[in-house]
Amino acid sequence: MPWQEVSTVALRTEFVLLAQAPEANVRELCRRYSVSPTTAYKWLRRYRAQGAAGLTDLSRRPHHSPLRTAAGREQAVLDLRDTHPAWGPRTLHARLLALGEEGVPSPSTISAILQRRGRIDPAESVKHRPWQRFEHAAPNHLWQMDFKGHFPLTQGRCHPLTVLDDHSRFALGLAACPDERGATVQERLSILFRCYGLPDRMVMDNGSPWGDDQEHPYTPLTVWLLRLGVAISHGRPYHPQTQGKDERFHRTLTAEVLRRRTFPDLAACQSAFDQWRDVYNLERPHQALAYATPASRYRVSFRPFPEVLPPLEYGPDDLVRRVQDKGEISVRSRIWRVGKAFRGLPVALRPTATDGAWDVVFATRTIAQIDLRSPPDDA
Repeated sequence: MPWQEVSTVALRTEFVLLAQAPEANVRELCRRYSVSPTTAYKWLRRYRAQGAAGLTDLSRRPHHSPLRTAAGREQAVLDLRDTHPAWGPRTLHARLLALGEEGVPSPSTISAILQRRGRIDPAESVKHRPWQRFEHAAPNHLWQMDFKGHFPLTQGRCHPLTVLDDHSRFALGLAACPDERGATVQERLSILFRCYGLPDRMVMDNGSPWGDDQEHPYTPLTVWLLRLGVAISHGRPYHPQTQGKDERFHRTLTAEVLRRRTFPDLAACQSAFDQWRDVYNLERPHQALAYATPASRYRVSFRPFPEVLPPLEYGPDDLVRRVQDKGEISVRSRIWRVGKAFRGLPVALRPTATDGAWDVVFATRTIAQIDLRSPPDDA
């Protein structure tokens, strides 16, 4: 991933955090981030000696110490809240501590300051209630992916594509897309896979371009993921809580970036997304992570992205058939439909424990089942 012009320091910080993780392969990270080992080890030395200040050419320390007096402490809270209007008292408290400030007020005191100074809407605060959380045990076990609702630009519309790691809440991708086509998603995912590696599984919505509806159970996008060895699953229809972390991420994105803002075009929107994603991953304390940052919990995947898709190989006992243009295969002089998304690709047939029933397997996933005992459609 080349360094972004608008957030070089944030990318350096992300890199060194991942490079210092247990069992991290620094050379592999250098390749994925397009940085030389000499430069990488230079930033690692500076970070270990000076912390985040060692990653920038100019000091990021404030020119004054606002927390020396009670009035200064209050102003520090208000300044941070004005910079991030959607952050609550606990998040502000954790961030001030992370910045190394002394005498940080408690979350309840911060809440009182915000209420006294008109920074909290009482009607809005009652909407936020704790709820039961579940997360996968390690990074890259599951990535959640979805499009946030599109919105108008001065020129065209933006379709935000979001990809979130379930364990760490690390925002792997936040892309301002011109459409919601499968080819667009595959292009953005290829960029993420090159940098962060492959996840074990991805969960996504139903319908185009994801698949898993009655008419199109698979799409070219999900077939591509299966060939990469990425398992796929889909949220239950009308149950957005299946992708609850990504849905919550969308709410935060709306509150902190999109609300009451208009962007002229996709480039301006992407620039805002890039800057905010750095804040979200590297600075913003996350309540579900005990107020740690997502970057502190994330580790890159050890599964590299292959630039050339691996060949499909099946066992010697498998009955292999190539899917025809109409998405069908021929077995014992009968035609069986498996889906147009598999056109031109081989699938394997394997007998099940039920006499006459065969599983149709693509890569490692069973995509259909046929029963040779059933009468033909035209019988």
